[in-house]
Amino acid sequence: MVRFLARSNPLVAAAVVAACIAAAPATSSAADSREIQGYDVRVPNAALNAGAARARVQSNQNTLRGVLLDYPHYSQIITRFEKARVVGRVGQQTDVYLEVPILHGATKIWAIVRFDAPKTEGADEVIRGRMVRGNVKRLDAAWRVRKVDETSADLALELLIVPDLPAPHSLILSEVRRAAARAVSGARAEAERRARH
Repeated sequence: MVRFLARSNPLVAAAVVAACIAAAPATSSAADSREIQGYDVRVPNAALNAGAARARVQSNQNTLRGVLLDYPHYSQIITRFEKARVVGRVGQQTDVYLEVPILHGATKIWAIVRFDAPKTEGADEVIRGRMVRGNVKRLDAAWRVRKVDETSADLALELLIVPDLPAPHSLILSEVRRAAARAVSGARAEAERRARH
């Protein structure tokens, strides 16, 4: 395993990890425009709310799913990643190592996130990830995709980040909500690019 510096501010680290990883209920009103909508989600067994974002994607559900499962290319899809690689499989689950430089490259944060295979939950297709190792206390992520029609789908991402040190909940939530929006934006752009080709 690569050695990492541990001097980074855990709140900054949490925000950067959130920016790179990847859901909230993708409802039919999720994204009627190009604007990415941010919001909060209550999470069971967590003192903090999750930050979330959603948007309408001009891509069919299969193409969008392909982007979300393209873990080796997350560093190209969500450009804040420096490294993203599959490091293992456990049944239908995929372990993905993610590394992000912060503080102008002075240090890095990292996580191994175990993503489940896509599952149907009501009208949504959901891909959940949970940190199994990393330098934050907890990281949960869930992508949700809801088909709108044959050429569009609603995409949502919910992120729960618990930093190593106490920090104001409102500050953490604000940073994580912005990070979710950046991840949704990157995934949408790639899905729409693939849909055009």
